[in-house]
Amino acid sequence: MPATRAYLVCATQRSGSTLLVESLATTGVAGRPAEFFQYLPTSSLPPQPREWFAGVTDPEIVELLDTTDEGSVDTRTADQWRADILAAGATPNGVWGGKLMWNQTPLLIARTRIAHASLRTAVRSLFDGADPLYIHVSRKDVVPQAVSMWTAVQTQQWQAPDAPAALHREPVYDARGIAHLATILLDQERAWRQWFAAESLSPVEIEFSELVADPTATTARVLSALDQDPGLAPPPPIRRQSNSRSREWVERYRDDAARLGYPS
Repeated sequence: MPATRAYLVCATQRSGSTLLVESLATTGVAGRPAEFFQYLPTSSLPPQPREWFAGVTDPEIVELLDTTDEGSVDTRTADQWRADILAAGATPNGVWGGKLMWNQTPLLIARTRIAHASLRTAVRSLFDGADPLYIHVSRKDVVPQAVSMWTAVQTQQWQAPDAPAALHREPVYDARGIAHLATILLDQERAWRQWFAAESLSPVEIEFSELVADPTATTARVLSALDQDPGLAPPPPIRRQSNSRSREWVERYRDDAARLGYPS
C-alpha cells in the first residue's frame, strides 16, 4: 500500500477526532478509519473507566466508575492482527485510514512484535516500511476536553445518540476526576508534539475549533491531502455532545482549578 494511500489520525481523547474520521469514512473513498489500536490484548476491550484511573484509590472517585470487565484474551498472531487491521481500514479504492491516541502507542509497538521497535518503525511495519500521511488533531483548551471525557467515562456514552436515550448512569461532577483526566490529556498532547518534532514530521494540523466550526471544509482539506475529491466532504455525520451541563461544569472546574491548583 503506497504511503500516500494510507493515513493515521493522531489525537487525544475528546479532541474532535471522531467527527473527522466519521466524516472521512462517510465519503466512501477515504478508508474506514477507526480506533484499531485501542483494544488491550489481555481483554480485547478498550481501556475501561477504572483503568483510566489506575493508581487512584480515593473511593469517592472510584465508586463513580463502572467495575472492569475481564473480557477475553486476543490470541491472534502479529500477522493475523496486521491483516485484520489493513482489511478493516481500507475502502475498495485502496485508501486505508486509522486513528491512534498516544496512550495506545505502547500497544501498537507491542502488537507488531518487532524487536526494539520505535513507534515510527511499528507504524511503518503496517505499510511495508512506508510512512502514512500523519494528521494531527488537537484541542487547545483542555478544560472542556477533560470535562467531556469525565462525562463519557462515567456514562460510557462516547457519541451523541441518534435518538433520546437513558444514560448508562447519570454523571456526577468531581473536580479531582476531571483534573486527573486533564493531566493525562495534556501529557498525551505534549508527547505527540515532541514525537513529531523528534521525527522531523510535519503532519496535517487540525485544531478542534476549526473542525467544529466547519467540519465539511476541514474534511475537504484532508481529502485534498489524500488526492481525493474534496467535493465529497459530507455534512457533519454526528452531533456534538456538549450541552448546558457541560458548559456549567467547565466554568465550575475553572473556578476549582484556579483555587486548588488543578491543571487548566
